[in-house]
Amino acid sequence: METLTVRRVIAAPIAEVFDWCAATTNYTRSPLILRARLARAGAGAPYGVGAIRLHTWAIGWFRERVTSYHPPYDFDYTVERSFPPSRHELGRMTFTEVAGGTEVAWTTTFQVRLPFGAAITRVVAKPVIAHTFGKILDAADVALTVGPPVDRE
Repeated sequence: METLTVRRVIAAPIAEVFDWCAATTNYTRSPLILRARLARAGAGAPYGVGAIRLHTWAIGWFRERVTSYHPPYDFDYTVERSFPPSRHELGRMTFTEVAGGTEVAWTTTFQVRLPFGAAITRVVAKPVIAHTFGKILDAADVALTVGPPVDRE
């Protein structure tokens, strides 16, 4: 199993950053996420506990279930099924108010379930997933900090 954490400070209020990241349909603003949809709403909030999220990334397909939800501070999820197949122990996003905005820490623990899975996970999957998480957080940063276009007429 490999654990990776991607951190980013986004210059926006914690509640806005949490809401953007919890609503995974926003992830399609990243060029690496082809499709994201909420298959089943969670308890008390669309992306709350029990929510089922379906994602198609450039690298695979994932069915996730939200397992804890504490706005605006954190939520956890688990990958129930995926292609390529993987073992997943943890998905967590935490949000902390810091000078200049909100620090997001996105952590996952996983392993590809293929022959030589540990090596494939460490050498290929871990850097690709870290890059993908970074691109999603780049999209969040743009969406939350860049204002609408100015009409210069």
